[in-house]
Amino acid sequence: MSLKRVVLLLLFACSLQMAGAQGKYQWKEATSGGYTYKYISNDPMKARLYTLKNGLTVILSVNNKEPRIQTLIGTRAGSDNDPKDHTGLAHYLEHLLFKGTSQYGSLDWAKEKPLIDQVSNLYDKYNKTVDPAARKAVYHEIDSVSGVAAKYAIANEYDKMMSGMGAQGTNAHTWVEETIYEEDIPSNAIDKYLTVQAERFRDPVFRLFHTELEAVYEEKNRGLDNDGRKVYETMLAALFPTHNYGQQSTIGTVEHLKNPNLKAIRQFYNEYYVPNNMAVVMAGDFDPDYVIKSIDQKFSYMKTTPVKEYKPAPEAPIKAPIVKEVFGPDAESIDIAFRMPGALDTKSNIVLGVMSSILQNGKAGLLDLNINKQQKVLNASANSMSLKDYSILSLSGKAKQGQTLEEVKALLLGQLDILKKGEFDETLVKAIVNNAKLAELQGLESNNNRATSMMDGFIKSKGQNWAYDVAYVDDMSSVTKKQIVDYANKFLNDNYVIVYKRKGEDKNIQKVEKPVITPVEVNREAQSAFLKKISAIPATPVKPQWLDYEKDIQKTTIGNTEMMYVQNKDNGLFRLYYRFDMGNWNNKKLALAAQYLQFLSTDKYTSEQISKEFYNIACNFSVSATNENTSIVISGLQENFDKAVTLFEHVIANCKPNEEALASLKGRLQKSRADSKLNKGAIMKGVVNYAMYGAKNPFNNQLSQAELDGVTATELTSILHELPSYKHTIIYYGPEPLATVAADVKKLHPLPAAFKEAPAAVKFAKDNQAKNQVLFADYDMVQTEVNWLRNTDTYDPAKTGLIMLFNSYFGGGMGSIVFQTIRESKALAYSTYAYYSSPDKKGERYSTVAYVGSQADKMNDAVVGMNELLNDVPRSDKLLETAKEGLKQDIETERITNDGIIFSYLAAKKLGLNTDIRKQVYEAIPGMNFGDVKKFHDEYVANKPYTYCIVASEKKVSLDDLKKYGEVKKLTMEEIFGY
Repeated sequence: MSLKRVVLLLLFACSLQMAGAQGKYQWKEATSGGYTYKYISNDPMKARLYTLKNGLTVILSVNNKEPRIQTLIGTRAGSDNDPKDHTGLAHYLEHLLFKGTSQYGSLDWAKEKPLIDQVSNLYDKYNKTVDPAARKAVYHEIDSVSGVAAKYAIANEYDKMMSGMGAQGTNAHTWVEETIYEEDIPSNAIDKYLTVQAERFRDPVFRLFHTELEAVYEEKNRGLDNDGRKVYETMLAALFPTHNYGQQSTIGTVEHLKNPNLKAIRQFYNEYYVPNNMAVVMAGDFDPDYVIKSIDQKFSYMKTTPVKEYKPAPEAPIKAPIVKEVFGPDAESIDIAFRMPGALDTKSNIVLGVMSSILQNGKAGLLDLNINKQQKVLNASANSMSLKDYSILSLSGKAKQGQTLEEVKALLLGQLDILKKGEFDETLVKAIVNNAKLAELQGLESNNNRATSMMDGFIKSKGQNWAYDVAYVDDMSSVTKKQIVDYANKFLNDNYVIVYKRKGEDKNIQKVEKPVITPVEVNREAQSAFLKKISAIPATPVKPQWLDYEKDIQKTTIGNTEMMYVQNKDNGLFRLYYRFDMGNWNNKKLALAAQYLQFLSTDKYTSEQISKEFYNIACNFSVSATNENTSIVISGLQENFDKAVTLFEHVIANCKPNEEALASLKGRLQKSRADSKLNKGAIMKGVVNYAMYGAKNPFNNQLSQAELDGVTATELTSILHELPSYKHTIIYYGPEPLATVAADVKKLHPLPAAFKEAPAAVKFAKDNQAKNQVLFADYDMVQTEVNWLRNTDTYDPAKTGLIMLFNSYFGGGMGSIVFQTIRESKALAYSTYAYYSSPDKKGERYSTVAYVGSQADKMNDAVVGMNELLNDVPRSDKLLETAKEGLKQDIETERITNDGIIFSYLAAKKLGLNTDIRKQVYEAIPGMNFGDVKKFHDEYVANKPYTYCIVASEKKVSLDDLKKYGEVKKLTMEEIFGY
């Protein structure tokens, strides 16, 4: 069972009772609006499952929380279904389904089609050509004909249509058994959305293929720089020597990526993108009778076609541990994986789900209490992943300082021995079910969780196991200790794969080389007749809703502090916050103290007992320190509010110093800090902070080694004991009335007669970029990461609307100028963006930020391409109108709810505002034009000095090349991290 599936099934399993599922969750049938559907009794999502005449599955769940709908269109075909000689094909196809059809994405289909056919034939020829010189000649011809074809293409017209109707999260993904297309649309865009999607899947055109192919090359190369991905693929290959799970990576082999075949991709589309193999899933605010009728009308053209299912031969049992090693620059780790029965074995999956939670649940599992709580390793985890044919149970760990991976392995396998002996409390199963109740209540609020769960059910079983999915929590409650022990002894022996991630050079990396690509036309101003048709479809206006902080938030006084309150009218969950106006900038030891708390006992409870107590009542607490604030959060089921708050107050007031725990924490922290220096993402974050603030910055505002060594257990517990004596605001979101909860908090949360004054905060001021500069960090990688950084003026709320429009138009999404130019036209990067970053505090400064991640040999071209855009913004009135309409739709359909109302108020207050600024932005949108965007760009972005933040390998990037951009400073890890 995949981690995704475990979480989703816990979120959406129905019962809140401990009674058995039998009889409670039954298939039923109903008819409404002329359509018959199936459903499961007592399903909290009230999912309707339709099968249309052509075999198309439609699954609908209504949720009126906000006027938006999460949509997924999926096909039960992924990399498992790729031909053996064309791995990566399903993923290629996913990319191409954003390129349009004969109806949209083209200026003149009659003229474009012969050129598209010619490109397809040339790729077929290229695929069959072996001689390097001949291949180069064919590719030159492909590039030439593609350039001519591109003159008739309208790049990103799909994205323009979706943005124009107010869609968000436009995306897709391919995995072993699925390809899913994702959109989050406004409720009034149903007709527009369905019209576009029906056309999208009617007869897609594979245009602009060679630039999109280069984007996939970039994606592959990024994967080669990801040690975690390499470990995952190595694990699958060893677990599944026969099955395509292990033998066909989703993105494809380097050899196959270099030899694509458009005819093979078309054949794959024809075989698997058929109605009886596809589903349309929608969760949100809509009339299901209207929606099913519309889907039926729009997709009735699809014809049922027999689908050849992938039927793998069974894997031979693993009879002895299989040991693998992966090398790379990131920190060392270990993964141990077992092959388990697949998702269609529902009885096995229920036991596996419970067993996985017994191993780790974040609080009271075996790994939680025996490994992580006792700090025996840097960190350890257990996960389960569910696929149709097999599931995977995996244990992962990282070594602490002075520890070997072999020692971590022994500790992880030792927990399996405990499990197999049944040395765990049987009441843990009940606690797991109680926490599943909590998760389901939280999950029902999210349209994305609903839609993902329903689609997952379709991919695994075409929805036939939905009753099992709905009854999951009830069925978990019936699992016995004996079943778990028997199951563990049956499946968890020496039949595992172990992957050691070692630090070192990966000598097996085979990079996808950059082909020569001539930039192609993107025709920004062009619009197809189809796009105009979509724009003309009527949409009932949605009235925006503004927050009125005076009315939407209730306040009262408790002792000498304020309590802010918003009622939860949806369910029985609460969240209680103590929010302090001090953080790491006031005391660098605050974050360490917050981390230390989880390892401390009191005079009444051990730290293990504290974790168990919270888990048993389905509640939780956390203490976290950011730069300027510290937050205590207590959450869970309202019925256990008093117990949870009382327990936390006891812990914070009575935690006792533990020198041994602190020594272990310091050792783990030192190892974690060392590991961060091996992580390219952390390195780049540090380099950007250095560029933004200078040598002393928020990122490297860390305890030095000497400071860390000098911290005592008594000092940290004193910080924790004294924390409630500093000024803080109390925030409550939950079902109880204000007067009731205020009285409870007053009784349970002792307040001092007067608050202590917080230590003075360290100040960090953003730097001025007086001249171009390059900050360089060396890292062993295939790709090159480049960030541009420039600080500008101080915060001005009057500019908010224009900044939001500029970001959307210029570089904030797939339809933006930056993405179209850098990726779609020039094929210089898989990932790229640029935006004007707003501060979160009055008096602070804005920053211009841009990014390109490219192959090292394309870095110079990518930098030139981005600089051209930073210095001269191209004009596209059509794109600007799309950006304006999308921004307008976003605001109209956004609903800030729950405790989000209070945090919106606090964020506004920090900026010096007392009203919902969205109203000001919304009213300003109609009056904004390209002249405003151009003036803004010229004033704050164009022809200015920038600091280039570059993380790359010195073996692949010339420092002389970097000097062309500005004075080069090579940063050491100590300069970046502060230790």
